[in-house]
Amino acid sequence: MSPHAKETSSNPPYHVGIIMDGNGRWAKAQGKGRLEGHKKGAEVTRDIVRWAKELGVKQISLYAFSTENWQRPKLEVRGIMSLLAILLPKTLPEMMQNNVCFRTLGDISALPGNAKKAVAQACEQTKNNTAIDLILCLNYGGQQEIMAGIKESLRWALTTDNPEKALETLTLSTFREHMWCRDIAPLDLLIRTGGEQRISNFHLWDAAYAELYFTDVLWPDFSKEHLLLALEDYQRRERRYGLTSEQVKS
Repeated sequence: MSPHAKETSSNPPYHVGIIMDGNGRWAKAQGKGRLEGHKKGAEVTRDIVRWAKELGVKQISLYAFSTENWQRPKLEVRGIMSLLAILLPKTLPEMMQNNVCFRTLGDISALPGNAKKAVAQACEQTKNNTAIDLILCLNYGGQQEIMAGIKESLRWALTTDNPEKALETLTLSTFREHMWCRDIAPLDLLIRTGGEQRISNFHLWDAAYAELYFTDVLWPDFSKEHLLLALEDYQRRERRYGLTSEQVKS
């Protein structure tokens, strides 16, 4: 760990998003099946929420299953959905104890019945918790989210007396009100594990000014130390949002 990394921070990112990559490669390196990698990764997922809360993060969104992941081998997809249905109820007591509000982002309607039921139960039972939001991105894609926002905007405009004029009044912020992410803060820090350096259709709209952090560490090996290093790196960045450094400092 860097000697400068601290357990607490005066300026933590509000919303951290993580692309949890490397489960399959971790399993292969261990001589195990891919589903064993997902099981190990799920253990880290439970820990990461607690660590993020301790470090002052208020929202953490985890890319659990993308819209493209349905194309993976059917056995792997079924295994992931079964893990979701089994593990979510088991983690509910821990989420309640740690005051975690469980939420989702994506088209949940496409999930199998047992997984959908587990998700709904977790959302309902934790909805009044306030310490940190755990946003599990399921059947989620950034392009699909933007497209859903466009369709919702058009439906809204058609309810007005002058749809064309209504659409002309749309701004970046009012358009965002029609997107899935409407009640979630924009992304401050995007972490991707596993060595790949791309964002893979994750939070395309809300990552517009996010700081990006890539690490070679595979997700099942990701530790609190690695999270601290990512947050330390974030705190060294100067977030300018299109301004000059001098403007930000003044």
